[in-house]
Amino acid sequence: MDTLTKSERSRRMALIRAKDTKPEKAVRHIAFSLGFRYRLHVRSLPGNPDLVFVRRRKIVLVHGCFWHRHPRCALARLPKSRLDFWEPKLSLNRKRDLKNIAKLRRQGWSVMVIWECETQDPCVIERKLLTFLGKP
Repeated sequence: MDTLTKSERSRRMALIRAKDTKPEKAVRHIAFSLGFRYRLHVRSLPGNPDLVFVRRRKIVLVHGCFWHRHPRCALARLPKSRLDFWEPKLSLNRKRDLKNIAKLRRQGWSVMVIWECETQDPCVIERKLLTFLGKP
């Protein structure tokens, strides 16, 4: 059973954004400071990828651990209530992500996922970006 009223839940859910999230902004900041330039949320590509490095044919997706079901991550736990709603919803999110990544790869893009929990340590992000993208 939900502890919030319908209007309170609606207000809280409306605060959740699909783009320009804190983890995404952190990755963008690090990529830019390393000298990389990118396009944001390219609508012509499957899934509107977060960061698109056009000349390099590379894409970085910044996934929230809860919404995208990060395996073996504490942030990806299921809610305690309304499992009949949440389990299918989150499962479909994960399936859609995998389908979009497969489509991108078929189109010739290299794809890397950075998880929300990884953004806590900027050194990890910097290392991952340099390994994936090469030198700026």
